Amino acid sequence: MNRILVTLLLSSALSACVVGPKYTPPVADLRPAYSADQPLAAADAAWWQHFGDPVLNGLVERALAQNYDLAAAAARIQQARAMAGGATARLLPTLDAAGSAEADRQSLHTPFGAASHELGFPRNYELYQAGVQASWEIDLFGGLTRQQQAARAGLAGTIADAAAVRLGVEAETVDAYLQLRGLQAQVQVAQGQYTVADNLVTLIRAREEQGLSAPRDVLRATGDRDGVAARIPRLRGAIAAQINAIDVLTGQQAGVADPALAQTGAIPAPPQPSGSAIPADLMRRRPDVVAAESRMVAANAQIGAALSEYYPHLSFSGLLGFASVGGASFLSGGAVATTGQAALRWRLFDFGRIDAEVKQARGHKAETMAQYRATLLHATADVENAMVALTQGRNEVTIREQQVAALTRSRDQAQQAYGAGTVALIEVLDADRALLDASDNLLQARAMAARASLATTRALGGGYGVDHG
Repeated sequence: MNRILVTLLLSSALSACVVGPKYTPPVADLRPAYSADQPLAAADAAWWQHFGDPVLNGLVERALAQNYDLAAAAARIQQARAMAGGATARLLPTLDAAGSAEADRQSLHTPFGAASHELGFPRNYELYQAGVQASWEIDLFGGLTRQQQAARAGLAGTIADAAAVRLGVEAETVDAYLQLRGLQAQVQVAQGQYTVADNLVTLIRAREEQGLSAPRDVLRATGDRDGVAARIPRLRGAIAAQINAIDVLTGQQAGVADPALAQTGAIPAPPQPSGSAIPADLMRRRPDVVAAESRMVAANAQIGAALSEYYPHLSFSGLLGFASVGGASFLSGGAVATTGQAALRWRLFDFGRIDAEVKQARGHKAETMAQYRATLLHATADVENAMVALTQGRNEVTIREQQVAALTRSRDQAQQAYGAGTVALIEVLDADRALLDASDNLLQARAMAARASLATTRALGGGYGVDHG
C-alpha cells in the first residue's frame, strides 16, 4: 500500500511538468492614434440607440431575439463548451460500475466438461459478479493539460465568433434600415418633382392653346415628366428588397413586412461612433481579432500536446468487487475480489510519426500567427476607411444642402421667367433636372453618412467587450 501511495505522489509531482512552448501574447506594433481625426463616443453595447429612431431600436431587438444565425452561433458555443468540459474530464479518474449474472452447463463432449466430470466438479453452475473499476491516466508531461488548454481556447474563440455574428446581425439590420429610409426619401423627392413637372406640362399646354408655345414644348416637358416617373418603380423595387432583408434578419419570412417600415420615415442623423480611439484596443474589442488570437492560443497548446508523445504515459487501474458461484455466498468476505494495475506506455519508434505531428503543430501555429496579424491589419484599415468616409460624408452633406438650396431658387426663378415669357422652356427643364439630381444626391449623401457612422462603430467592435456590471 505504501508503494502505491509513493507512486501516486510521484506521479502527481511529475504531472506538473508540462512540455511545449509557453504562450506569449503578441505585441501589436500599432500607432498610438488613428490617422483619421474623428471624435468617438464611449463604447455602448446598445450603440444603435444613438441613431434616435424607435423603429430601428425595435428591429434590432427583434433581430437579436429571433435571428437564426445567432441561434446557430449559440449552438456552436454549447458544442465548444462541451468539448472543453470533456478535455477537463480526461485529466480526472474514471469510475465504472459493472455486474453480471451467468448460468452455465458444461457439455461432457468438451475437454473442460469431461475434465470437470472426471474430477467431480459440478458441470452446472451460476456465476455472479459485481464491482467498481477505477482508472486514471497520469498527465506526466502535460499532454492532457495542453489538450485542455486548446479546448478552452477553442471555446473562447467560438464565443468571440458568436460575438462577431451578433455584431454582424446588429450592423446589417441597421444598415438595411438606413438604406430603406434613404430610398423612401428618394421616392418622396421624385414624387414631389413629378408634381412640379406635371404642373409645368399643364402650364405649357395652356400656353400652347394660347399660341404662345410650340407643340414640341409640350412633348419635351411631357417626356421629362415621364422620365421622373420612371425613377419611382426602380426605387420601390429597391425598397422591397431592403424590407425583405430586414424580415429575414428578424427571423421572419420575407414579405411579412412590419407596417412601420411601409411608412416613410426620416433618415436618421449619423451619431458619433462609439468605441475606443486607441488602435491597440482593437485586440480586445474586435471579436474577429479576439477569435484569431484564441485560435493562436489553441495552436500553441497543440504543440505541447504533440510533444508529450515523445515521453512516457503512465496509467493506473483498480477493481473492487464480489464474485461467487451461486448467490448464497455472493456478498460474503470470501467473495471479495480486488485487482490493481499500473501500466506504462512509451512510444520508442514510429517511423517519424511524432516528428511529423510536431512539425504540423508548429506549422499550424505559424499559420494562426500570420492570420492573426492579417486580421489585425485589416481591422485597422476598416477603422481608418470608415472614419474617413464619415468625415467626408458629413462634408458632402453640407455642400449638397447648399447646392439644393441654390438650385431650388434657380428653378423657381426659371419657372417665373418662363411664365413671363422671358426665357425658353429648355432653361426650366434644365433647372428641374439639375434640382432633381441634386436632391437625389443629397439624400444619398445623408444615408451614406449615417452608414459611415455605422461602419465606424462596427469596425471598432460595436459593443463587444463593454462591461455593464
